[in-house]
Amino acid sequence: MTDSSSEPAPVEGRGRSSRRRSGSSRPKSKRPLKAADTLDYTVGRGTRMGFSAAAAVCIPVLNLALGRRWKGLETLPEGGFIVVANHVSEIDPLVVAHAVYRSGHTFHFLIKDSLVRIPVLGKVFTGLKQIPVSRDSRTDAGRSLDAAKDVLAADGAVMIYPEGTLTRDPEGWPMRAKTGAARLALSTGAPLIPITHWGVQELFGTYAKVPKFLPRKRYQLTVGEPIDLSDLRSGPMTRTVLTEATERIEAALTEGVASLRGEEAPELIWDRTLRQRVPRSQPRRAPRASSAASPTAETPHPPIAQPDDAQEGQS
Repeated sequence: MTDSSSEPAPVEGRGRSSRRRSGSSRPKSKRPLKAADTLDYTVGRGTRMGFSAAAAVCIPVLNLALGRRWKGLETLPEGGFIVVANHVSEIDPLVVAHAVYRSGHTFHFLIKDSLVRIPVLGKVFTGLKQIPVSRDSRTDAGRSLDAAKDVLAADGAVMIYPEGTLTRDPEGWPMRAKTGAARLALSTGAPLIPITHWGVQELFGTYAKVPKFLPRKRYQLTVGEPIDLSDLRSGPMTRTVLTEATERIEAALTEGVASLRGEEAPELIWDRTLRQRVPRSQPRRAPRASSAASPTAETPHPPIAQPDDAQEGQS
């Protein structure tokens, strides 16, 4: 359990990659997902300095605004791993990133591609090797997955919000997840680590416009046990396998939040498409009609990201 404000920089060597820089120039199009294909994800001295500079700005503000109680950071793997987290506030990416950075890892969110188009902020995301994901292009989403694999191979932490956006559940429980995190974990074999938190939304509500600094708020964050997908990796990646892996992610996040809240989780889970809670075993909605080439229920899926699987690191 950790409650300290001393912030060591990420351990030397973590986050390095041997990825070769592409010789193609950055396209002039407004679609920045090509960056996931051309950006060198090597975490060298310049990138580490960028992480240190960002930490020097953000961490004192977080420490001033929020008290914290962390548990389980010492259990994070030494090598690359995938983090899945619940999403209840616009600022919870900062607290999850803070915990992972404190553990000595560089963190790399899968973020909406629109964020890298924002002046200045987009440059920061690119400089810190955050990974843009397109919701519109299957090819660009595949490039983003390749970039995430490079980060994992370089012992970095890939951060994913499997719900894809802030929870719509009226009581803040994790809602149905997309399959992107499961797809990445199954195709890479990387450890899949659930990180749950509760209390951040007291400072900045789920759909709030301004924070509430007083009285000072406090949050809890717990690193859970790795989600076991070993029995699902031996066969083809069918839709059934992806669904089972995704339901295990949903269960791990729900159990973690329930423990932090000291409450029993609801039996049903919020479905964003139907705008209501549904049985956890209820079949998921069919693929979009535009995906005419999508595999059938038992056809093996290629290990590429689908547009629907785009994850939001920051909303």
